[in-house]
Amino acid sequence: MFRQASRLLGRPCWPRPRPFSTEVPAATPSTDSTFAEAWKKVMPNTDPPRTPSTYMEPRPPTPSSLPSKMTVNFVLPYSSELSAKQVDMVMIPATTGQMGVLPGHVATIAELKPGVLSVHEGSDVIKYFLSSGFAFIHANSVADIIAVEAVPIDQIDTSLVQKGLAEFTQKLSSATTDLEKAEAQIGIDVHSALNSAITG
Repeated sequence: MFRQASRLLGRPCWPRPRPFSTEVPAATPSTDSTFAEAWKKVMPNTDPPRTPSTYMEPRPPTPSSLPSKMTVNFVLPYSSELSAKQVDMVMIPATTGQMGVLPGHVATIAELKPGVLSVHEGSDVIKYFLSSGFAFIHANSVADIIAVEAVPIDQIDTSLVQKGLAEFTQKLSSATTDLEKAEAQIGIDVHSALNSAITG
């Protein structure tokens, strides 16, 4: 028994590591021929179901030169703030940190946190305060930004922000349940970010 155990333990249990490659795999045929033949033996009168490789398309080729502008779509649940706007750069408040997006940026999905979205077009800069959402940066220099709430920075009332920050700070100190503490902390985070957006 111990001999078998030592023999089994001496055997590698994981497959050998494959070398990492950044090469794009060649496009696979739309159907796996072995699978299709096996399917026809069992169900000769029906077409085989589609496999995941059927829906995969090869990655589009990398353009030889970077575009000078990028296209931004900025959407809220109740309105479309920017639609196919050509800009030089976008600064996004991602949860991982402030993220600058230029034409030719690598494809990325980023979760947004409360902060300032700034859209740069020449010397003009449009700034919005976002509560949360997602940004989808595509390889063809298109950025789709979807936010839950947003307001232009110049429409924020400083006195209301200070008042809200004080109220949520007081709520946090008097909170007794975990839910009350979490709600108060979210309010503090949002109002602190608002305060930084105004003063910064």
